[in-house]
Amino acid sequence: MPDTTRRVHASTVGQLALELPSALPVLALEADWKDQTRLWGHSLHPMCSYLASFPAAMAHAFIARYSRPGDVVLDPFSGRGTAPVQAAAEGRIGVGNDLNPLAHVLTAAKLDPATAVEARTRLLALRLGWLADADAWTAIGRQAGLRPGHPSAFIPRAGSGGGPDARDEALPSEVAVAFHAVTLGQVAHLRSRLQLDDRVDRFLAAALAGILHGKTPAYLSTVMPNTFSMAPRYVRAFVERTGYEPPERDAFGSLGAKLDRLYRQPLPNTTGIALLGDARTAGLRVRQALRERGMGDRARLVVTSPPYLRVLKYGYYNWLRTWLLGFDANAIDASLDQAHQPEAYIGFLREVLADLRPALTDDGIAVLVIGDVEMDRGKPSTAGLGLAERVWEEAAYPAGFRLAGLVRDDVAANRKMTRLWGVEAGQATKTDVILVLGATEAGRRRALAAADVPVDWTWPQTRLRAL
Repeated sequence: MPDTTRRVHASTVGQLALELPSALPVLALEADWKDQTRLWGHSLHPMCSYLASFPAAMAHAFIARYSRPGDVVLDPFSGRGTAPVQAAAEGRIGVGNDLNPLAHVLTAAKLDPATAVEARTRLLALRLGWLADADAWTAIGRQAGLRPGHPSAFIPRAGSGGGPDARDEALPSEVAVAFHAVTLGQVAHLRSRLQLDDRVDRFLAAALAGILHGKTPAYLSTVMPNTFSMAPRYVRAFVERTGYEPPERDAFGSLGAKLDRLYRQPLPNTTGIALLGDARTAGLRVRQALRERGMGDRARLVVTSPPYLRVLKYGYYNWLRTWLLGFDANAIDASLDQAHQPEAYIGFLREVLADLRPALTDDGIAVLVIGDVEMDRGKPSTAGLGLAERVWEEAAYPAGFRLAGLVRDDVAANRKMTRLWGVEAGQATKTDVILVLGATEAGRRRALAAADVPVDWTWPQTRLRAL
């Protein structure tokens, strides 16, 4: 039984004295998602890798227990859209929000996807468009390798629709050395023609981002791993040191094979909503978006993982993908709230949770995955330990949430996308602490009552249970 001794905590909100339990209760919820395969879930999930994303199986564990078909499931830090996409695949209305435009594209592409016919028809048209000027596009690729930065190797801007003569943007040298000349010409063509505000083009652009770089023949360049972009200076130095010769890949054929994998399962019957913006206003904007679509205006479940303290720069580690989509990696990192110190981080989450609570139903539940940060830039850190407890006491409780309990999830280093970083792989966050909160006392009780509900782990599911 949890310790029920009470203590007084001075809240930073309104300077009120709040009574909190001296030890947080552990929720009797089995971490059954850990027993599932790494790629459990809908075939749309692996569209493009994304650092620090939680597995679809974890999202399913809470979606199955704490929501019913037709409920709204929200993630205000959606990343590549794992929670809202899995929710849509299970008959819920998935809603994702993120301030990172790369994350927004990935989430939007999967929540409002192109059909297989639409995507393949558009891909064929793009191939035919490239064939009409194949020699000119390939010449750009060759010039880029011979004279990086020279105007002869300039390319059209992303989404401009320009042909090989519309050379108004310098091609970074680290991009030029990563691809074979033919492949680079194809990528430059696709980059100029794909329009991110078009549903079908956005789906193809997101899928293309997922095959830009990796270590198998499925990827267009093998100079970097799949999970993140190595630093530009590293790429240039690696190519020079090793004499790396990029393999020739057919971007259209590789993208077609990627579509085959994405469409292995039928698309979700329910489309979702992807929003671009600050998590501190996600609740307000979600309510507006739901009302505009006649879907009520509140979510019954939030499943989210706020960004960890000082661990990742999402633009920097995705600079090649952001280049493809026409985004500035440095601008992305400047816009995202890094919240480098615990006090700033807690204050940030206090604003997020205060905005979210009115967007939840009276019996709504919020599931927050908070990582204990044990290493900070290679050095041991104590400031990031016990972070979940502080989030509860100083952010969630003052916002009016009620604690159902916490679940500790030890994260194996070999399951992390950062495992390729060598001896420090998985050292920053060894433990995820999952806070399960009720929007009100009714939500807390529902969270407790459904914690031990058996979850169906067959996938694809043959039917949807109404819980």
